[in-house]
Amino acid sequence: MVETASERPDQTVGNCPVILCIGGFGDNASMFEGLADTHIAENYRLLPFNLPGFGAPPLSGRTTLSALAQFVADRANECEAEIILAHSVASIIASLAAGKPGCSLTTILSLEENITADDAYFSGTAADYDDPASFRRAFLDRLDEMSTTAPIIHRYRQAVSEANPVALWQLGADARRFSAKYEPGMVLQNAAMVTYLYNPENCPKTTIEWLSENPMDRIVLDNATHWASVDQPELLADKILLALSFTEKRSLNART
Repeated sequence: MVETASERPDQTVGNCPVILCIGGFGDNASMFEGLADTHIAENYRLLPFNLPGFGAPPLSGRTTLSALAQFVADRANECEAEIILAHSVASIIASLAAGKPGCSLTTILSLEENITADDAYFSGTAADYDDPASFRRAFLDRLDEMSTTAPIIHRYRQAVSEANPVALWQLGADARRFSAKYEPGMVLQNAAMVTYLYNPENCPKTTIEWLSENPMDRIVLDNATHWASVDQPELLADKILLALSFTEKRSLNART
């Protein structure tokens, strides 16, 4: 099992840099378990942790991107973490966390983040439903149908089924509101040193167009699904190390 920051904060110090890992919409820390068996774990302390409502107890108030960002910023500071690997909509959360005053995060490894509103093809649909129960039921039915042709969906469907229904619904609706008001790609770009890790085949046309028009370090994950940490952990580990080598060079150049 991968260490979990929220469960083992006493073991986040040492010589190895920390990489926090947070799952995307409805997912939890289990999506990063495969990385523990790759070579990246030899030089970095991987600390996936569950977000409130998604493997951890839900927040007392509404589950919004901003509220989850404060939770992530607090965890980052506890662990003195400068690096975060964030999947899908969680990259927005990581972006907002990095912008919180005093947050230790300086580097975001964005695993197919919501660059444009069209990327919220799962989360954004929550706003179409009047209550958590109806959204959860429809979303799980949708995933059941998708899993017949995409087996990778089975694990994700299980994670979603275990998520808090209210948190799932509230976060999804907030993600749509955020994407309608802001340009998620620009928020990400301005938040920290960023590398975008993606398979173009998984991205909508608007996101590919945005990436072609906006300068952002990016690395292609050939043949990976949207859950590269699950189906291609070795490939993802290689690309993360490549991304971090680029980040280190940029940091050195900025100091000289």
